[in-house]
Amino acid sequence: MCRNMFHRLATGILLLSCLLSCVPKQPKQDVLQRSSPEKEGMRTVGILRFLEEVKSKGIDMHSLMILRHGKVITEGWWYPYQAKHRHIMHSVSKTFTSTAIGFAVDEKRLSVDDKVIAFFPDLLPANVSPYLEELTVKHLLTMSVGQDPAPSFALADGDWVKLFLATPIVHRPGTVFLYSSYASHVLSAIVQKVTGQTTYNYLRTRLFDPLHITGIQWEIDAPENNMGGWGMRIHTEDMARLGLFYLQEGQWNGRQLLSKAWIKEASALHIYQRDSLTMEEELHDNWAQGYGYQIWRCVNNAYRADGANGQFIIVMPEQDAVVVITENTGDTQQVLRLVFEHLQPVMVNGEYAIREEDREELTAMLSALSIPDPFRTDAAMELPKNTVRAYTIEANDKQMQTVSLAFDEAGDIRLTLSTTTGVSHTFPFGVDVWRYGETEKPSPYFLNPRRNPEGLLPLATAGYGSWTSKDELRLRLLYVEDYQEETYTFRFKDNRVEITMANNVEALHPVVLTGHLQ
Repeated sequence: MCRNMFHRLATGILLLSCLLSCVPKQPKQDVLQRSSPEKEGMRTVGILRFLEEVKSKGIDMHSLMILRHGKVITEGWWYPYQAKHRHIMHSVSKTFTSTAIGFAVDEKRLSVDDKVIAFFPDLLPANVSPYLEELTVKHLLTMSVGQDPAPSFALADGDWVKLFLATPIVHRPGTVFLYSSYASHVLSAIVQKVTGQTTYNYLRTRLFDPLHITGIQWEIDAPENNMGGWGMRIHTEDMARLGLFYLQEGQWNGRQLLSKAWIKEASALHIYQRDSLTMEEELHDNWAQGYGYQIWRCVNNAYRADGANGQFIIVMPEQDAVVVITENTGDTQQVLRLVFEHLQPVMVNGEYAIREEDREELTAMLSALSIPDPFRTDAAMELPKNTVRAYTIEANDKQMQTVSLAFDEAGDIRLTLSTTTGVSHTFPFGVDVWRYGETEKPSPYFLNPRRNPEGLLPLATAGYGSWTSKDELRLRLLYVEDYQEETYTFRFKDNRVEITMANNVEALHPVVLTGHLQ
């Protein structure tokens, strides 16, 4: 009898294992799967047209990744940007912050209807206005606080939450949309208040580790809250992981990490940004489709995480697709228009027949992606090699003391800047080619008084140099994680040098130094 029971048990286990082996398994997404556009129902010709227009319009694109049916079907980086480099997210950070709020809501640590003043009783102004008393977490999420103008603070101002709560609210909360990074920052402070962890640390075990998002950097304020509205740096593929996480309604590798209800609520329309547009204008305006929980609605029922100068995670539920873009452009509407003109329309159900000529053209185009050369060496120039030129700089406001240029066997350059305070920085530059390096010198991004480089250094750089004449050397230093740049122009005459230092943040105020050969 025991043998019969054992036999039946063993047979049952065998049948169960056979049944389980027949159940299709969801592919692991630790490493995102790769496929081809046509295999996933997307015509390559649309991608080609998109890339051609990006080039013809002179858009400063840095990376592109397209996913369909959970697989990467196109990816490219514009040299010297590479897949290994993090990229500044600006306000894409907001969507990560609101995702943290979602986890906290799922865990019943708070509700979107909770009053903001309840979290910060020790930071309230002496007189709490009726509108401030009404303010809820949902109003922060939907940018409908009612302040006008939105507040602006510097790191030196102290506790931003306290300053935010002291800023007058002139419209009833929930009635008027006004974009405010400081509303997002208060959300980050709320996460830290209810969890006892920074937003980054809270998300690490719930989102970053399960999605295998690694190498994140995220700025902090003076009380060491993560900047809720900006300051995150991540890789392009990690942006894609967040987009896919939202597309899959909070699932990853078959696990429901964040509730479907939250994903649907966060990506839904809660408030319109503008009510002054005609129906025709509104139809094509990606900034007038409505706003969710730190998420922008798009045309054609898509939605996006959106950072300044064109950092996008675009989720297209109807097409089962995600488009990720990093760039540096002032006309972000133009780039979104190209996405919905050329990429979305060529996504269909089923497969396309693969046109070999299209595939070859796309492969060639992606392998040749590059930002334009900033300048070019005079063809008649004979490069200095195996030599060093060191200059003592005359007294100046930048405290620059010495500048040296070391030229190697190939003519490539190492620029060293030394200050009167004893700080020295060295950068490599190729001649008409980019050379990679890293530096402890903060980029021009940190000239903004609200930004904090603490914990973010060293920064990755790429250096490009050209002899535009025998007496003029121009160097471009690109901070590839911030896409900020510095330009050094050296004009030589006998034993003297004039150096013009400029950056793209203070473009109207270049610094001119003079020095003599040591």
